[in-house]
Amino acid sequence: MGKATGFLEFERKSGGEIGPKDRIKNFQDFHAHLLQREQQQQAARCMDCGVPFCQSGMMLKGMTSGCPLNNLIPEWNDLIYLEKPDRALGRLLKTNNFPEFTSRVCPAPCEAACTCGFNDTPVTIKENEWSIIENGYAAGLIQPNPPKVRTGKKIAVVGSGPSGLAAADQLNKRGHSVVVYERSDRVGGLLMYGIPNMKLEKNVIQRKINIMEGEGISFVTNADIGNTIKAEKLIQEYDCVILACGASNPRDIQVPGREGKGIYFAVDFLKATTKSLLDSGLKDGKFISAKGKRVLVIGGGDTGNDCVGTSIRHGAKSVVQLEMMPKPPVERADDNRWPEWPKILKTDYGQQEAIAVYGYDPRTYETTVTEFVLDKEGKVGKAKTVRLEKKTEKKGVSFAPVKGSEKTIDVDLVLIAAGFVGAESYVAQAFKTELNERSTVKTAQNSFHTSVPKVFVTGDMHRGQSLVVWAIKEGRSVAKEVDETLMGYTNLV
Repeated sequence: MGKATGFLEFERKSGGEIGPKDRIKNFQDFHAHLLQREQQQQAARCMDCGVPFCQSGMMLKGMTSGCPLNNLIPEWNDLIYLEKPDRALGRLLKTNNFPEFTSRVCPAPCEAACTCGFNDTPVTIKENEWSIIENGYAAGLIQPNPPKVRTGKKIAVVGSGPSGLAAADQLNKRGHSVVVYERSDRVGGLLMYGIPNMKLEKNVIQRKINIMEGEGISFVTNADIGNTIKAEKLIQEYDCVILACGASNPRDIQVPGREGKGIYFAVDFLKATTKSLLDSGLKDGKFISAKGKRVLVIGGGDTGNDCVGTSIRHGAKSVVQLEMMPKPPVERADDNRWPEWPKILKTDYGQQEAIAVYGYDPRTYETTVTEFVLDKEGKVGKAKTVRLEKKTEKKGVSFAPVKGSEKTIDVDLVLIAAGFVGAESYVAQAFKTELNERSTVKTAQNSFHTSVPKVFVTGDMHRGQSLVVWAIKEGRSVAKEVDETLMGYTNLV
């Protein structure tokens, strides 16, 4: 390592954030960044640890430990410290097609597994990654580099989320001709409309799409395969078809009053806000507004947090967020040791903003909705809730309502962020692919080939709802299998 004692000399330091009350005034990125010299010092904290768990990408107790992309983290940390940004960029891009995305939205399982974090604070891997890719753009090092030779093979990718984009990028580099079909009006899938602008500004996505177009990849928007465009057409025209449509079927809440007005899925709420923001700066009014409303968010995950942050930016009167699970501990429990993913309390940006604006953490744990109470016009006005008791049985974990814990709260807007239950069936049906018990497309183990010849699947549509970094990993893996199928061998990694 360039600075063998760096982890002893320098304390962890991050770029920080704009204060909650200031950042909620807009939908812009609110993260600050370190100066180059400060970033070098942070990279110098990377230890010569011998076994870099940060790049392992293992699954421990069903949780990700280390980077699924097996990023060469110690190598590019060293190159940052040694002031070799071009070489650091090369090592970063060797394993990650989209560090401009992951350095913004990834929860950083690499940092959770960092050896330096065993007894101290982990290395700022995520911010180091951001500095490499953004300095690369600023220095003009990232330019379109189309393949010099084409294979004559044509591939269709259905879906332009992170997995579809990664597959397209890899296959295009190999020399195949790739066309990406997207049913929305903008390219990006989950990245574009599933993640709010303050977490991932959409010009960052478009910047990369422009590079990919310059390298020869074609994008077709407003193309709803299985509806407006027949699946048979793609199978006939292309040598291979890759399905990368995500796991976009939201889990519903089946309780009395669910049919009421003012109750929406989180994905519809977030998409409408982002689309209106991009189309008109929210001036067209074509979004589900939380302004002046008492908002109830059902779901304690990342999507629920995004709903909290977005509602506050709309000008919500109040926000309550329900979580079925118990409140996590502040520190690791004895059965949750490093390098496992830390199951500890995390107060994300949305909750931070709620605390600053309303004076309280919006989360209520071990609670669920039992009924929505509607007014004479069919609009939601109240929600009945009950506290849950977690029970561990031989068959697994279950939740039972606690008698006497029922409450009624006033609500004007309900956002359901309870996760997703698999791929939308119409695409799978259009291609006649089989689904498994998780409602994702069925394949053989360690394969991406569906039951239909020429048709492959990747990303959330294959593995179920997961992280952006896993989607990129899936896209790279399916590209490798498709390339080997078409050419008889592959040099993709």
